[in-house]
Amino acid sequence: MKILMVNKFLYPNGGSETYMFKLGDYLKKRGHEVEYFGMEHEKRVVGNSAESYTANMDFHTNNLEKLMYPFKIIYSTEARKKIRKVLDTFQPQVVHLNNFNFQLTPSIIYEIRKYERQRKEKVRIVYTAHDYQLVCPNHMMSNPVTGETCEKCMKGNFIHCLKEKCIHGSTVKSFFGMMEGYLYQKLRTYKYLDAIICPSRFLAEKMSSNPLFENKTATFHNFIDEVKWKEVEKDDYILYFGRFSKEKGIKTLIEVCKTLPDIPFVFAGTGPLEEEINDVTNIKNMGFQTGENLEMLIRNAKFSIYPSEWYENCPFSVMESLLYGTPVLGADIGGIPELINVGVTGELFVSGDFGELKKKIELLWEDKSKTILYSKNCKEIKFDNLATYCTKLMGIYEA
Repeated sequence: MKILMVNKFLYPNGGSETYMFKLGDYLKKRGHEVEYFGMEHEKRVVGNSAESYTANMDFHTNNLEKLMYPFKIIYSTEARKKIRKVLDTFQPQVVHLNNFNFQLTPSIIYEIRKYERQRKEKVRIVYTAHDYQLVCPNHMMSNPVTGETCEKCMKGNFIHCLKEKCIHGSTVKSFFGMMEGYLYQKLRTYKYLDAIICPSRFLAEKMSSNPLFENKTATFHNFIDEVKWKEVEKDDYILYFGRFSKEKGIKTLIEVCKTLPDIPFVFAGTGPLEEEINDVTNIKNMGFQTGENLEMLIRNAKFSIYPSEWYENCPFSVMESLLYGTPVLGADIGGIPELINVGVTGELFVSGDFGELKKKIELLWEDKSKTILYSKNCKEIKFDNLATYCTKLMGIYEA
């Protein structure tokens, strides 16, 4: 089978790129042909036989070319022309969309369907929803000013994006985000998607609030590399690893840590709240960790905390912690509850609730028999590996 992977970035930049590259490599190993379409960039590591890519759009520079960006982020004739060259040359049977809004724009969907009509052969358009972009212009369903979760645009009322400056706090960017939402809602563009893969049931439910999507979603939790089970002697600390930012619940967690001076916490990561973390005497900041160092921090922790205050999708941090045999105390928000078996591999608390978070930390810290049992129970956890995930994915491709 010929599969065209589409993503605005064609170099390692974040989770969607890691997902796409791993899928593409594995599908090639299974005998499929895979090519890629997105923006040209000096760091690009994958490509297509037509050598056709859109010009790079960097929203963080201040050159004159940026003046044209507002017009390009809604509808891109360049992207339509460039992807058509790839379609004509490669002739894919499946086009797998990932992050494409703003830089590539939904205009490419029209070109794929035009190509299909002219060629008179079905092309499946599959979209992996890495975030809430199709129902929320700022893609996070979170108010950037208050930090609170927000569902005001869910029913297509995109005016709220402008009213609350939801995209980077900018009136201009939020205006065009609103306009993009209204345009493709009016055109019913997303009806041309054949399937939408959602990494959590929570995200699938939010997507299904749009009648165009309700019969097209499939929930596949993220794949993760298999981990060799080891039973280790736990050390006396509680671990948080991830980004040090407000939406991750770190402000609330910091305040809780201050009221529990006799409990040692270890934080591993980076982010804007780093200075506040460094001011707390019972928090040891290990900084950003990877590989074996991070693995040992996770394996040796009594339990880890995932205190998020936004609609998390399918966080790898929770999955990694459990696979390494470390129970998780997680916020009951987004897709987090889908990963934790309450009373078996961890516990949940009300997201953002200072009092309940403190109480649950104290209970788990003091009840060593419970955390030991939860740790042993983690041995039975099975998340999809890449092979299992791809088998499911082929069912979507071939439907």
